[in-house]
Amino acid sequence: MPNRIFQSVVQQLKESTGRTVGIIDGDGAVIACDDLSLVGMIWGNTVDPINKAEGGLVTMGGRTFKALDSWGSQFDYAGFIEGEDAEAQTLCAVATVALNGAKQSYEEKHDKGTFLKNVISDNILLGDIYVRAKELHLTCEAFWAVLLVRKGDEGDEVEQTAMVDLIQTHFPDRQSDFVLPVNDNDVAIIKQVPEEMEDDLLDNIARQVQASLDREMELKVVVGIGTVVNNIRELARSYKEAQLAIEVGKVFETERTVINYDYLGIGRLIYQLPTTLCEMFLHEVFKKNPIDALDAETLFTINKFFENNLNVSETARKLFVHRNTLVYRLEKIKKLTGLDLREFDDAITFKVALMVKKYLVSRGIED
Repeated sequence: MPNRIFQSVVQQLKESTGRTVGIIDGDGAVIACDDLSLVGMIWGNTVDPINKAEGGLVTMGGRTFKALDSWGSQFDYAGFIEGEDAEAQTLCAVATVALNGAKQSYEEKHDKGTFLKNVISDNILLGDIYVRAKELHLTCEAFWAVLLVRKGDEGDEVEQTAMVDLIQTHFPDRQSDFVLPVNDNDVAIIKQVPEEMEDDLLDNIARQVQASLDREMELKVVVGIGTVVNNIRELARSYKEAQLAIEVGKVFETERTVINYDYLGIGRLIYQLPTTLCEMFLHEVFKKNPIDALDAETLFTINKFFENNLNVSETARKLFVHRNTLVYRLEKIKKLTGLDLREFDDAITFKVALMVKKYLVSRGIED
């Protein structure tokens, strides 16, 4: 953001307050001030107190500071005013409102990242998307995809700015690829892709980003991938799909950390069903005995049978049991549930039922 925008505002504030007014960036450097002799000075000792204040007022060194609104946990800019008294604190709070307004106005008019955040968040009218995209020289009729990088609870101590900066190194073309912090845990990657691309291009990119965060920051993340859309106005849909991919993956793909919406399959449908309908389905399928009647060993056998495409001999080999032993177990399952897993239709019903059960458990519904 050009410093001249801030400089214009602080000059007006100086005339209104009669006090020295200025603004520092996230490194503590004075980037605008009515006292030009202060511009360029670095007050590094102010950075930590301002970050720890989480938007509150900080008084030190004969000045009062307050951070401007920011997407991340670390401030990008903070306003300051001369004095530590009560009046200075009030004036600083008021000055920050004016500086925030100038910052927001500039970003909405000139910043592509802010525009794209509004697009994926559905915070802009459909008719305005084309007008703003044209003003920002963004191509509407192009192929776009959204990847969502989400850190887990163990990553709370990781600074989001550092996370964004590291991800950005994978996307040097800042005119067609955008790395945007969405909240404290999520970073969205909005990427323009070629019309003809390899099927696993986005998965490979996601794995590279994931590996980089793990190697450089020891940060474990999950990456959701939305579908490719052919117009910038459809980015919100791709973003929602990336979010859904992560949520569905937490239930049905617990071992995977890169989850593509296109490959969610039936799990995507189950996740969007009403829980009452799911409970009804389980009661209808398991009339003889509930699914909970199956012990852990039996469920392990069933999953292995599915993993080996209902092949009795191959499953027996993988379980290190005799073929007849496996056949006996399958007969036992048939008696308990009424479903013969060697029959394709029954196997499909049972597989769906297991997924429905897993979905209900994730919602806190055990029965």
